[in-house]
Amino acid sequence: MMIPAPKGTGIIAGGPMRAVFEVMGITDIVAKSHGTSNPYNMVRATLDALKNSTTASEVAAKRGKNVEDIFA
Repeated sequence: MMIPAPKGTGIIAGGPMRAVFEVMGITDIVAKSHGTSNPYNMVRATLDALKNSTTASEVAAKRGKNVEDIFA
């Protein structure tokens, strides 16, 4: 589970997830791992979640709306 955090929060994540976020330059995020604590699997799951995450513009396009309409 990954949730964007307010600016200045920093990285709130455990072990291997924190290392991935630091290397990628992600500064404000809250992440929680459910299930295995195997570091190899946690890194793979983190990279997979980042790869499959959607942006606001993708959601707006799927709904046929503008980005401003979604956040309003």
